[in-house]
Amino acid sequence: MSSYRTLRLHSLPAHSHVGEPESQRPEGITMDQPAPYAMTDLRRVAAVAIHPDATLEAAQQRMVHARVRMLLVTDSGGELLGLVTARDLMGETPIRVAVEDGVARDQLAVRRVMVPRERIQVLDWSDVQHASIGDVVHTLRESGRQHALVLEQGKPPRVCGIFSATHIGRLLGVAIEASDKPQSFAEVEHLLAAT
Repeated sequence: MSSYRTLRLHSLPAHSHVGEPESQRPEGITMDQPAPYAMTDLRRVAAVAIHPDATLEAAQQRMVHARVRMLLVTDSGGELLGLVTARDLMGETPIRVAVEDGVARDQLAVRRVMVPRERIQVLDWSDVQHASIGDVVHTLRESGRQHALVLEQGKPPRVCGIFSATHIGRLLGVAIEASDKPQSFAEVEHLLAAT
């Protein structure tokens, strides 16, 4: 004996349209609204990722096709190994590493220029749930970053979201500029070499 019930079927009305995804974000986003409104939720949208052995050329093409400026670097099992940004691909590090390795820059493996997991700082989902978009913008500016990953605790812990300064800027209708702090590890290396 089943505890399920039969739902009533209805005729499809004339002039019915196919539904479109509802926006998770209200019209007229402001800095005071909840931070999750501006987060790319990886529980609803697939992450744009690349394997660490892929070439920089492949990473750049993936970014262009996906219209993103950051890729998560994952192994074949989906474990996060690092990340790579457009700044990392275009900075001085790829040129220096290519010279060291004796290969063309575009043929370098992503693993050679990515930010490894050990050096990635994340926002905690429990904090983000109670934060405003303004809090996230302030954090990005103060840290000099264009992106912030959001971690949901669990076994295993999972990156559940990404904040992008560019995306938030589009939602707010303003440019989100980071502070003068270095935004990539290549820029940090350059500043250290200059001192």
